[in-house]
Amino acid sequence: MSKANCNLEELIHRVGIDSEPDPAHKAKLRWQMLLAFNRTAYRRASWQNIGRTIMKSPLTKLTAALAAAAVLIIVTIIGIQRLGSGGSTTPTADSPNPMATPQHQQDPELAPVDIELPMPVQGGTLEDHRVPNLEKASDKKRPPFLAPVGTKNVALGKPVSSTDEETIIGEIEMITDGDKETADGSYVELGPFAQHVTIDLESGHNIYAVVIWHYHKQPVVYFDVAVQVADDRDFIENVRTIFNNDIDNSIGLGVGRDMHYGETYEGKLIDAKGIQARYVRLHSAGSTSNGMNHYIEVEVYGKPAE
Repeated sequence: MSKANCNLEELIHRVGIDSEPDPAHKAKLRWQMLLAFNRTAYRRASWQNIGRTIMKSPLTKLTAALAAAAVLIIVTIIGIQRLGSGGSTTPTADSPNPMATPQHQQDPELAPVDIELPMPVQGGTLEDHRVPNLEKASDKKRPPFLAPVGTKNVALGKPVSSTDEETIIGEIEMITDGDKETADGSYVELGPFAQHVTIDLESGHNIYAVVIWHYHKQPVVYFDVAVQVADDRDFIENVRTIFNNDIDNSIGLGVGRDMHYGETYEGKLIDAKGIQARYVRLHSAGSTSNGMNHYIEVEVYGKPAE
């Protein structure tokens, strides 16, 4: 035996280490090893549970969803920019950025139509209980009406005809003479029942609005008001109705869906949406005041058709 082995044997003997430990010592040693293993496993499981809890938190899910949405939005914007610029995200002279295009270059050039109004002289109260389907009166001024630049009253001084060949008051030409006041001698009175007047614009026009003043000196409502446009005097070719409040089809143009309205100094403005025609025809059938039909003025705002 070497000297080193002899020294090891002597050290073991002095310390009292038994190379063959008893069963109790073995069991204690095994228990300590299992305890140490269980502690390590518990710590590992605890950290895993903490991780699962964090990932299941609603706040974590919301944060993740927002992050994903942000990424999707960024990718979409980049794709749109590349499509709009032929694959390049930098606008060039050949492919300008549409977001930088001025608004007036994208839309038709519009301007408020200059509608000259008469003096407001109306007095009294409208008896609205006699009128079905009556729109509510407004205490605010009518907002400006926008139409293409150059739009004007193309009915001024144009020829007018009527179903009543002999007017009771006034001359039929007064309907387009430009006078919208309520003074005596400024309005035309036609006979009772259904009547209509027709304005000849003398050529095709793009019509953007029709404004009617029946009789605004008193708070009255005219019945069966309808406005039609056509390409021929007899209203056979290309006839279109742009307004109709005849709720029972009493004048034979079909049941109207527009509302009755009270007369005011502003007149009734009907949006014609640029419809093209030469002739404008206006119908009525009496009022809440009496069975007669009246007109102070009719204006047609448009531009000659190209």
